[in-house]
Amino acid sequence: MKLAGPVLGMRFPLARGRRTRPAVDNNPVVLSQRKVYILPSRLGAFFCVTLMLMLLGSINYSLSLGYLLTFLLAGLGVTTMLHAWRNLTGIEVRPGRRDRAFAGGRARFSLFLRNPSDFPRHAVGLRRGHGTFQYANVAPNDESEAHVELPAERRGWLDPGRIEVSTSFPVGLFRAWAFVRFDLRVLVYPRPEPGQPPLPSAAPREGDGTASASGDDDFAGLRDYRRGDSMKRIAWKSSAHREIPVVKEFSGGRGAAEIWLDWVACPPDFDVERRISRLTNWVLAADASGRPYGLRIPGREIAPDFGRGHLEQCLTALALYAP
Repeated sequence: MKLAGPVLGMRFPLARGRRTRPAVDNNPVVLSQRKVYILPSRLGAFFCVTLMLMLLGSINYSLSLGYLLTFLLAGLGVTTMLHAWRNLTGIEVRPGRRDRAFAGGRARFSLFLRNPSDFPRHAVGLRRGHGTFQYANVAPNDESEAHVELPAERRGWLDPGRIEVSTSFPVGLFRAWAFVRFDLRVLVYPRPEPGQPPLPSAAPREGDGTASASGDDDFAGLRDYRRGDSMKRIAWKSSAHREIPVVKEFSGGRGAAEIWLDWVACPPDFDVERRISRLTNWVLAADASGRPYGLRIPGREIAPDFGRGHLEQCLTALALYAP
């Protein structure tokens, strides 16, 4: 149950275990009066205890100035409570970008905070669980982006779950908070095997007797720009409507050599996760080489290709593989 506060509809939670929440909130979420909770912080609890001791001392010794100072500080405390509550109430929260990560790294999620009021919102923090707050200031009638980071411990889907939006503005005596939950799950790619294990031998494409060497004779296709590529090979017309420029690839023969990254090419003593880690390393190395490569895992085969889309397809297949 909840005890409603006497000030502007603020609510003080006593027990929230019985209330059920929807699995995913609607987009956007407005932090209305019914969603925002407020309680004294540790500093605020110490402040309240101090006021009680000051009041008892004033009563015991009949100190008029003690009464004045006690009630003056109590009034300032109530004012800071109102400011903390107002600093959070009314903010609109909507989901933002999700950055994919590799296992062992950190996945980053972003939320957009919109302030529809005419006064600024200061030190609005986001966190997941008991993590560290990431703070943002939101100007009047403006929007700001805040981030939440989570450790990506294993491959597969990672759901941040419920995210806390909180503030202790202006002086930290009270903490106001609310919870939001969006569909922010992100795909965590497998952790690449350390080192540089050699790639499997390249094989010529079907219908071609020899593997082609790199050259400038025949146009072989386009691929995403990588650092170190010659500016002369950038396909400017094709890059005009892309976020990442593409470069032209040439081959010396009729077809470029293909690399097959096969599950059975891994050492036989490798378990499932070590094979996936080795294949992830091979996929990244093959993509960096610029040659077409294919992937074979039990139950699935991805035809040889190259480019960012093909890279994501192979990494996704490895991330979601289940024996």
